[in-house]
Parts: sequence; structure tokens; C-alpha cells
Amino acid sequence: MPLKKVAILMGSSSDYETVKPAEAALKKYGIEYETHVMSAHRTPELAAEFSKNAESKGFGVIIAAAGKAAHLAGAIAANTVLPVIGIPIKGSAFLGFDSLLSTVQMPAGIPVATVAVDGARNAAILAAQILAVGDAALSKALKDERAEMKNEIIKSDTLMSKK
Repeated sequence: MPLKKVAILMGSSSDYETVKPAEAALKKYGIEYETHVMSAHRTPELAAEFSKNAESKGFGVIIAAAGKAAHLAGAIAANTVLPVIGIPIKGSAFLGFDSLLSTVQMPAGIPVATVAVDGARNAAILAAQILAVGDAALSKALKDERAEMKNEIIKSDTLMSKK
């Protein structure tokens, strides 16, 4: 069975620079993705329609990035049983704290996994981990990357201790 796709949604095109690391990480793992702009407030029908049809269109995980009121992830999660990962975006007077609280505070029964403010790379890695549950090759790629990170830290420590 082919690997499911990941949807990357953002509330505004101004969020794209923050979301780009998610695209790069998904590319690295060979995961097909689509990136869209839709707003929980300005295009609620479009967001609802997308999330209601995402599973039938081959998506396995949805990443939703939004700032300020940051209702996109919750609006998406309300209309699908697919895993939804929220990326709170910094960009207001509250430095992303408002977005974080809006994304993480979901009512019982409508979960949204939430990564750090501006944490697009981690959102993509979490999406890959979810998909890897049913894909041995993707699981191996994730394990290999962890091993590389470990080796880099050991190498850095060795260099630091020689100073």
C-alpha cells in the first residue's frame, strides 16, 4: 500500500516562511505532501470541506499552522478523524503564546497534537512518525536520522573536550 500524503495548511500565505521547514523534512523522507492556504475564520467552509474529504483523498496526517487566534488546527480536527498536528505561529504582540494556547486547548474528543511555536520541522517529523507505524522503510529512515543526531552530539562533545 502506498504511503499516505501529508497536508500542510496555513491560515495565511504570510505563514509560509515558517512552514517551509515542514516541506523540507517531508521531502527528505520521501513523503508526498500538499500545501494550502485556508483560514478557520475567512474561509471556514473551505477548511471544513478539505478536512471532511482529506482521508478519501489519500491524506494520513494534517499539519495546520496558524497565528494569533490560531483556530485552524481545531477547525480541521473538528471535521476529521485523521491526526492533526498544530503549529502555533509567532506573529502577534504575544510572541506566539496566544497561538500556542489556542492550538493546545482543545475540548475532550477533538485532539490536536501541538508542537512548539514555529515548530514546523518537528510537525513534519511527528507526521512521519505517525505514518511510519505502518511503513518499515520510513521507520528505518527516522531511526537512522536519530542515530545521525546522536553521532553529531558525540562528535561535538569530543571537539569541545579537547579545548
